[in-house]
Amino acid sequence: MAEDDILDRLRDRALQDAARSARDLGEESVDLLDLARGGTQAQAPADQTLGGYVAVHDRPPAFEGSDGEAYSVAIEVEETGDPGRPFVAFLVFVRWAATGAGIMGHVESDDVAAGDTGEGAVAAALDLSLYQIKAALDRAIERRNEEHAR
Repeated sequence: MAEDDILDRLRDRALQDAARSARDLGEESVDLLDLARGGTQAQAPADQTLGGYVAVHDRPPAFEGSDGEAYSVAIEVEETGDPGRPFVAFLVFVRWAATGAGIMGHVESDDVAAGDTGEGAVAAALDLSLYQIKAALDRAIERRNEEHAR
């Protein structure tokens, strides 16, 4: 059996197990295998974007950073003075104490969205997927670590 076939079978089995677990927990039915193969049968969950997550759960999402610490996310906007990109949005990731009782620090992303108005930049940032948000967090942690190493 070819290596690609084995990897495809392992991926399919993992997605089937995940779907079965979601059904067991009573979660919304999503055909993960169909989505992984680029299908359009299933709808992506409503909370897959930053804005969708906040709308569904009425709170910002939390992430475990690549440093093992807990973070939540907020959107900030800056005026640039550049007529081609008047406003940009970036993410502020607040790092929480292990007990969750206090803020221990934060990291900031690079610019993640732009708009003609501050509201437009925020709206564009709210459309980012949670995967994009997590990747921005890990890049910000990496940048912080590099700056501290100097």
